Amino acid sequence: MKFGVSTWLWTSPFDGDSIFLFEKIKEMGFDTIEIPVEDPQLIEINKLKEFQKIFDLNVTVCGAFGPGRDLTHNDPLVVHTCMNYIKDCLDIATELGCTFFAGPMYSEVGKARMVPPDQRRLEWDRAVSNLWDVCVMADDKGLDIAIEPLNRFESDLVNNARDVKKLIKDINHPRAKICLDGFHMSIEEQNILQAIITAGEDLIHVQVSENYRGTPGTGTTNWNDIKMGLEQINYQGNIVIESFTPDNKNLAEAVCIWKPLAESQDKFAQDGLNFLKKLFVAHPLGK
Repeated sequence: MKFGVSTWLWTSPFDGDSIFLFEKIKEMGFDTIEIPVEDPQLIEINKLKEFQKIFDLNVTVCGAFGPGRDLTHNDPLVVHTCMNYIKDCLDIATELGCTFFAGPMYSEVGKARMVPPDQRRLEWDRAVSNLWDVCVMADDKGLDIAIEPLNRFESDLVNNARDVKKLIKDINHPRAKICLDGFHMSIEEQNILQAIITAGEDLIHVQVSENYRGTPGTGTTNWNDIKMGLEQINYQGNIVIESFTPDNKNLAEAVCIWKPLAESQDKFAQDGLNFLKKLFVAHPLGK
């Protein structure tokens, strides 16, 4: 098991000036740096590969599915634009040696409405069809896709482990896998342990923060359930701390973070890593 942190904790969007985070994240003791791709044109691949080698960090890549990136949209042009964005992200993930691309790539984040059942079914079917096409693109590059459920305030389509398990079953492509986020699970899951077991061998990526998006270990998240669930399914992937800086107005508004959630973003990351290592490494299940 490896421990990582998202660059969203410090900056948005990730660009050439964000490269300093490699050294900071390595010095803190993380194994992995997670790069959210908001604008593929800002990603300087050669510089990233150089710093990846210098600091010996694993890299994971996730998508940012804001306005206009929606595979359930009724306008084919919107879907086409989203597909092109995903293709760019898959190219970046491939260049950086990733094994998957992660995110809530079925629809636009914040698309949360009460719609008639027939419209919900239509949008579900669009997601299934278009994500099958994404899987084909990913397969051509040797990548999986890790589909992330979001809480009810951010999505009306895929909210929990049961939903995403059904989605990948309907997609019916071996590249369709699952990403679970502890923040969303704390809102949506009746039983976090069972949710992780439901995801099972399809779970290839895990993101965590506290129930209030804060430092792991400082809130009401059921960490024992997360620990037991991951150990029961023999999870061997990354556990990545994902929260957000309030310094970027657009990002802060998108995730509803109105004030700092820790004394500093560095302390957030370091204390979170220390907690996760103590939980998963110092006291493994049954010892």
